[in-house]
Amino acid sequence: MARITKRFVEAAEPQDKDYFLWCEELPGFGVRIFASGRRSYLVQYRSAGRTRRVTIGLHGPVTAEQARKEALSLLGQVARGEDPAEEKATRRKSLTMAQLCANYLAATKAGLILGRGRRPKKPTTLVSDRGRIEHHIVPLLGNRLVQDLTTADVHRFIRDVQTGKTAKSYPTKARGMVRVGGGAGAAARSAGLLGGIMTFAIREGVISTNPVQGVQRPANNKRDRRLSPDEFAALGQVLTQADLEGESWQSTDAIRMLCLTGCRLREITNLRWVEVDRAASCLRLDDTKEGRSIRPLGRAAAQLLSQIEPRSTGVFVIPTTRGEGGFGGVPDAIERYAKRAGLQRVSAHTLRHSFASMAGDMGFSDSTIGAMLGHAGNTMTSRYVHHLDTVLVAAADRVSEAIAQAMSRPAAVLSEVAA
Repeated sequence: MARITKRFVEAAEPQDKDYFLWCEELPGFGVRIFASGRRSYLVQYRSAGRTRRVTIGLHGPVTAEQARKEALSLLGQVARGEDPAEEKATRRKSLTMAQLCANYLAATKAGLILGRGRRPKKPTTLVSDRGRIEHHIVPLLGNRLVQDLTTADVHRFIRDVQTGKTAKSYPTKARGMVRVGGGAGAAARSAGLLGGIMTFAIREGVISTNPVQGVQRPANNKRDRRLSPDEFAALGQVLTQADLEGESWQSTDAIRMLCLTGCRLREITNLRWVEVDRAASCLRLDDTKEGRSIRPLGRAAAQLLSQIEPRSTGVFVIPTTRGEGGFGGVPDAIERYAKRAGLQRVSAHTLRHSFASMAGDMGFSDSTIGAMLGHAGNTMTSRYVHHLDTVLVAAADRVSEAIAQAMSRPAAVLSEVAA
């Protein structure tokens, strides 16, 4: 026996069978070392002549000090004649889906639900999760008991979201309008979140099997729209005209940066000058969808940054037109300029996909394209990489230069090609 601390728990070696370690300072507080290597905090006590255990949580998502505080609370209940294990079992049986979703969101906000790369979910992901819960999961399943949810219920849930049963519109405080839609994409993403929530319920001991597992989801419409060289030319002409007419340089140059780098929307709108490494021809992004990421910077993109620099003297490369922070008007700008260019279904993702497609047209491998885009699992996105392969930088040079040339083509050349 010893005082249970982070170091003590992590030093415990797994054995052929599960075993327990108990805290000498707080009797009844312990940690279970599983044969698999997992470690789980718990409280053990006697009630009505029986030995009872209450699981607090897994080591990692729950720290040793957090577990100690919860153990003190549980043991205090025992001292008052209560039975925490019995109360927990009763709560599990009566837990509704709405209550489970609230618990899931609270755990996510506390950083206990891990997302990509086994990192806590980002605030933007939490906003999306909350929206799907409030607009789809709770309206359709909120009153159901968690332990009663069946695979048939999940099938019905997916069908109802897909057919628009939860679609609605409502005004916001900012005099805007929120439109909640249905369709295959919304159904697939909501079902994926529902599966994660039910996995959380298993971890919390509410249920033993996941009713979402094995349920076929509708095809999540993949956004495969790309710009052709002619469409790049049309967009480039509109951006040039907007510059001549004195429109916000942030709106035009942000779109150019998206085209020439293949970055995600927020990777450009949140880009800071300290993340631009001209000497190594790359962007060293501190916070992306995949965590820290290094992206090769093509010559055309580097030249654009040089043109932006005299106008952007603050922290952000593309600063907001008022106040502080990055420029937030890019989605509206893309829609506005694409409409002027006669282009349909164009978004920030379209520009990213177009960059990748241009690279594919040039014969670059999937791994090279993945490295340029910062896809998960690609070795070039590792935070331990300090120097980019010159071949990768050369690839970014070629792709960004081809897109820049397409965007700078005059109308006469465009007409001849179209003809």
